Amino acid sequence: VQLQASGGGLVQAGGSLRLSCVASGFIYSRDVMGWYRQAPGKQRELVGRILNGGNTVYDDSVKGRFTISRDNTKNTVYLQMNSLNQEDTGVYYCRLDRSWGNVYWGQGTQVTVSS
Repeated sequence: VQLQASGGGLVQAGGSLRLSCVASGFIYSRDVMGWYRQAPGKQRELVGRILNGGNTVYDDSVKGRFTISRDNTKNTVYLQMNSLNQEDTGVYYCRLDRSWGNVYWGQGTQVTVSS
């Protein structure tokens, strides 16, 4: 499975972006899809995940601002990011966790938030 992330770019603080991640293979309802990010000089960290049944989990830093959704018919997961601030700058990666254990990463898309 290959994951293709898109939608990143340069945005002013307070603005919004919507990231998309399309999987080349079928996404099953029991698979977990997630978004991670890596800021310069920092480790990759979890932004949020969408679980079986549509339940979502977010890092505290993005709660209330970011929303993850998925469309299994399009093999796609989205990350709607609102009220962006400079601390949200980084490379955003999508990740697919198959219910049977395989893990796949997308190539990353750059998000840069200017002041």
